[in-house]
Amino acid sequence: MAYDKFTTLTSSAVPLPIENVDTDQIIPARFLKATERKGFGDNLFRDWRYNQDDTPKTDFVLNDSTYSGKILVGGKNFGSGSSREHAAWAVYDYGFRCVISSFFADIFRGNCLNIGVLPVQVSAEFLQKIFVEIEKDPNTKLEVSLIDQKVTLLATGESESFDINDYKKGNMTNGFDDIDYLLNIKEDIQEFAKSRPF
Repeated sequence: MAYDKFTTLTSSAVPLPIENVDTDQIIPARFLKATERKGFGDNLFRDWRYNQDDTPKTDFVLNDSTYSGKILVGGKNFGSGSSREHAAWAVYDYGFRCVISSFFADIFRGNCLNIGVLPVQVSAEFLQKIFVEIEKDPNTKLEVSLIDQKVTLLATGESESFDINDYKKGNMTNGFDDIDYLLNIKEDIQEFAKSRPF
């Protein structure tokens, strides 16, 4: 399943300065029954967003209209816990295209990259600067350049580079998942197959 190409994203951000956010908090296990990627955004951070009677918790950031954007800024160790792909699906389905943190769980990072959410790992110091700027101005913009592998605080001009696997970078800039990538090189695969002995 292809997704939108990712080259440069300029957006305001939603701050979630909580450390050790695990996948059960991102999408509780009781919502894992569906096998398609649609509809999970409704239950992103479900137990943090809603009371037991389904009324919104006014003190949770996703229920605060002050904050919006396609970038989620999380605390250290974001996406730990179980390996469920649904956590990345929920982040994407809600509308986020990038998550910034000072550390990601490896499986969550991989699941994000597989579906078009860019996990950007920055230093703890730069992450704190981002939180400070958003607190000063909730409309402050971040520019995330996948091409240059750099995230910039536009209010201050400060920036920091981030790492990404070359294969995943290529897929994201083209809007490919793993199947799309193989289909894109189908002719090369066929030519290679012809050159091999039976």
